[in-house]
Amino acid sequence: MRDNPELLKAVQYFTREKAILDGVSVACGSGNSMAEAMDGAVREDSVFDLASVTKLFTGMCLMKMKEEGLLDPGRPVFDYDPRFRFLKETTVWDLMIFAVTVRTPVRLDACTDRDSATEALFASTAAPHEDVRRIYSDIPAMILKYVAEAVSGMSFMDCVRKVVLEPAGMNETWAAVPPERKKDCVCYDREHRIEKGQYILRTGWQPGVPHDPKAAVMQGDTGDLCGHAGLFSTCGDMARFCRAVLDRKIVGEESLKEMAVNRTGRKRANGEWTQFLGVQCYVRHPDQYYSEIPCYMGKRAFGIGGFTGNHVSVDPERDAFVVFLGNRVLNRLTVLVPEEGKRLADYGLNPDGSGVFRWNDGEVIPSSVKYVHQKDEHLHKAIAKVLGLEYLPFL
Repeated sequence: MRDNPELLKAVQYFTREKAILDGVSVACGSGNSMAEAMDGAVREDSVFDLASVTKLFTGMCLMKMKEEGLLDPGRPVFDYDPRFRFLKETTVWDLMIFAVTVRTPVRLDACTDRDSATEALFASTAAPHEDVRRIYSDIPAMILKYVAEAVSGMSFMDCVRKVVLEPAGMNETWAAVPPERKKDCVCYDREHRIEKGQYILRTGWQPGVPHDPKAAVMQGDTGDLCGHAGLFSTCGDMARFCRAVLDRKIVGEESLKEMAVNRTGRKRANGEWTQFLGVQCYVRHPDQYYSEIPCYMGKRAFGIGGFTGNHVSVDPERDAFVVFLGNRVLNRLTVLVPEEGKRLADYGLNPDGSGVFRWNDGEVIPSSVKYVHQKDEHLHKAIAKVLGLEYLPFL
């Protein structure tokens, strides 16, 4: 990978200036132009936990089945898999576009084993959304995995391989990381959280096991891919993914248009916008602070981020993409839910969430809290300059 100087400077804000991420690898392109950069504890062959970016693959698989006439998304989930006995009135399309709130009887990440977590997922129920800003959820994608398997007659990972990986030429993307590549896995151990006064330290992460707690229980290192998280990939492979999407090698033009339609965004009575979501992805939001889509991409763009430190966006109209794979977990403070009456400053952090925090054992921990809101200023501005893309107003 040859570092673009402008892009490298932007990346180093996250790795060196603020120590928000342990390492970052970036690739972006528009038309025939492409730029790359990486810094920190990563290499060209580093294998990243894609986390929720996996949902893009889930959405693509379902849209491909719809294109081919194999899937009728207007049919209830129960019709495709009767184990979802409480989803007789909830359609596959409802789940694809986040149209309902889906709940399990117990938290899946609180289950002690794969079987009990799977049984809880099969007992999912759906209801209309309450009047809240945040609509995004992992559960629909987790259920859609089983729909995809019922329709395709193969494991979900085999489905992803057939629909996405093979057409895109992706040879370094897996649910089960090969033993010889586990040494290349980015390390996500020692995640620190503070939730309303409770100090939480997650340790014991193993290479090739998803960081996501639900996927860790249900997928582990089995390779039985979950729908919401569980894929591992390299920056090079994810650039190939984006290029294949833009070249219409995975799904066609109409599917790309349909994926990017806002299905959930609206203004609430208090003047606040809800999330703008498409088919298992985010679409552009009128308030850029809450937008997963960068300012140089338009209303046909869609993308998603992953908790571990990832972001992918594509704009079929501008023929542009960005891949940002990072590690915001290793020995970092990732989540801070302040106690009542307290602000970030009371914990020694800056208003943007950056800074360091002294853990209860005295160790000084860098913070990646709210890092997603810093990408526009410190990453996407540089990408727009490098690729020669002008900002687009939200119309």
